[in-house]
Amino acid sequence: MKRHRSTVWGTLPLLLGGFLISSPVIRAGEVPDNEHVTKLLSEAKTQAFQLKEDAQTMESFNRMTVSRETQAATINQIKEHINGLVRQSAKLQDAENAASPWQKQAIVRILPFLDELEGYTTAVIEHLNGEKTHTFAEYQDYLEANADYATDLATMIGNFIDYGKTKDRVARLAAKLEIPAAK
Repeated sequence: MKRHRSTVWGTLPLLLGGFLISSPVIRAGEVPDNEHVTKLLSEAKTQAFQLKEDAQTMESFNRMTVSRETQAATINQIKEHINGLVRQSAKLQDAENAASPWQKQAIVRILPFLDELEGYTTAVIEHLNGEKTHTFAEYQDYLEANADYATDLATMIGNFIDYGKTKDRVARLAAKLEIPAAK
């Protein structure tokens, strides 16, 4: 019986050491996901989905008769969502140095969408205010572009969040199954 105990206690440190060496979080050179950045990205995802819903609603106005006031209120709401995402993007950029590679990619990819959305939203506001004369066809194109960019932004951020969750799940399963990390 003593022989069995010494074998167990002799192999336990070896197993624990092997687990730590193969642990995906501890591998040298790999930057773990930053929880703060993940939280900021999740908040950006929520904001982007709200923006998408409003932009799709606004685009649907192309197919119905809606008062100018309703259009103005909706585009102002869209503008507020975009402004919120710009503020969220600034927070993400501030945290970028601590981010993992996939988180950094997400941060970098958000800005071009916001730039396009700001441009199309401004054009819609100018049209509604009569500041610039756009044809009705151009106005419809702006609404459609806003809806498309908002949808693509929400989908992209959602995909990055899903990637992070899946990556973490795979890493936990690999550690659980004692599968050596890929190099």
